[in-house]
Amino acid sequence: QQNKEDFFLLVCRLHGRYHEMAPNIVPMDYTKDPDVKLPIQLIINMPELKENPFKERIVEAFSEDGEGNLSFNDFVDMFSVLSEMAPRELKAIYAFKIYDFNTDNFICKSDLEKTLNKLTREELTAEEITLVCEKVIEEADMDGDGKLAFADFENMISKIHLR
Repeated sequence: QQNKEDFFLLVCRLHGRYHEMAPNIVPMDYTKDPDVKLPIQLIINMPELKENPFKERIVEAFSEDGEGNLSFNDFVDMFSVLSEMAPRELKAIYAFKIYDFNTDNFICKSDLEKTLNKLTREELTAEEITLVCEKVIEEADMDGDGKLAFADFENMISKIHLR
């Protein structure tokens, strides 16, 4: 019973935050307009995301339309997965989506280059990035196709500690 109450309170708090970002867009009564979506620009400026180099990709990964516009359900999903209580497997699925910049369901060299540029704030040289990308693919690509499928990615991250 306590868990249900805690969950209800959490959802109410999240709705308050969702509504607060755009009170003119988000109704308190969803029976009139159940398909409300907040634009990505509002969401990436939230304190939890503002400084994250992957903020756009995070929001896009959770948006049903893939453009970063979030319904309230998308918003709840995002905060659920980003919470410390989310299962590691679920976090892995969304991490893969976030790093798959071209959305082809693989992490290729180009995706890795973009990831490294964001992580290092473009402080590595092109040669250093190429070297790191080649090494990651060499180490993690189990079937030798030159890109990482989700199974490759999951195997690679299982060897490191994630919170």
